[in-house]
Amino acid sequence: MKIRALVVAAKDAPFKVEEIELAEPGRGEALIRIVAVGVCHTDAITRAGDMPMPFPCVLGHEGSGVVESVGPGVTTLAPGDKVIIGWPSCGECRNCLDGHPRYCLRTGDALVSGRRFKGELKGTSAYSRNGQPINGHFFGQSSFATHSIVSADAVVKVDGDVPLDMLGPLACGIATGAGAVLNEARPRLGDSVLIVGTGAVGLAAIMAARNSGATKIIAADVHDSRLAMARDFGATHTINSRNLDLVEEVRKITGSTVDFAFDCTGVIKVIETLAETIGMLGTLVLIGGAPAGARFSLDHLSTLWGKRVIGVLGGGGRSGQLIPALVDLHAQGRFPFDRLIQYYEFDQIEQALEDSKSGKVIKPILRM
Repeated sequence: MKIRALVVAAKDAPFKVEEIELAEPGRGEALIRIVAVGVCHTDAITRAGDMPMPFPCVLGHEGSGVVESVGPGVTTLAPGDKVIIGWPSCGECRNCLDGHPRYCLRTGDALVSGRRFKGELKGTSAYSRNGQPINGHFFGQSSFATHSIVSADAVVKVDGDVPLDMLGPLACGIATGAGAVLNEARPRLGDSVLIVGTGAVGLAAIMAARNSGATKIIAADVHDSRLAMARDFGATHTINSRNLDLVEEVRKITGSTVDFAFDCTGVIKVIETLAETIGMLGTLVLIGGAPAGARFSLDHLSTLWGKRVIGVLGGGGRSGQLIPALVDLHAQGRFPFDRLIQYYEFDQIEQALEDSKSGKVIKPILRM
């Protein structure tokens, strides 16, 4: 079938709306009509070459939509189902079998090879232009398009009453922040958390922390407007780290250090400073994406005294566990991520990216 997609021809090239061809779903796959798709920092850095996705390609990885058809062997989905497209995984490796599909040993191929990474069609692309294959299957979906071919086992069905056009970011950005708190850190009653960088991921982490036992939820950013939002979403304390010493301000608030420090910036200097805000048995949680090849260093002796450093992909856990829980929390008024959203038309992606980069908008979503 012919579809419209935002194609990136080469590194740093603009997103261009083009008519391309999409194959029928193969065994284990589904054809999804995309209703809306979140625009994420990962899309921007991939276009800039910081992720090894080959060009030309179709990006987009926060899609929600409706099942149009399914391939052979698919019994869990049916045409008309409303869905969010979750992260792909092989389902066969050690980590998948241990219940950690976000850390599938074939994650690299699944996310950025530009091709199907499993099944009888492994190594092929469902996307083509003028009879020549182009790279798709970005994060298993390439949802900057009117339609997408996905692995059926990555799809999460949602209740028909939930507004479908706002749910796509639960596949990545919003789930990344929330899942890092609820799945990975799991603050205990009375714990303290520090969240640095209050964009979509950081604000989602704050909302999640508010649903935990943490009693001190500290937000840090360089923009007072973002810190005001952080307080509105559940931060008990805020720090403008442009003007204040982060380590000293944390000491004033907690009397010492925090139990968990979450980096949502990907800025190396910030990460190294955050390591000083956690004490013995404290945990530094890395969420924000840094440029390719970025490295950081830590003081060995103080880290040796029980500090932990963990990285989190996509919020950890399973899409089928995390996404429905966040949908339920939103319905109960306990996770109001809809307040972060600004809608754009499909061909306004460059404006959406610019507004996100400038801080004018927290979470842009393209409507088809």
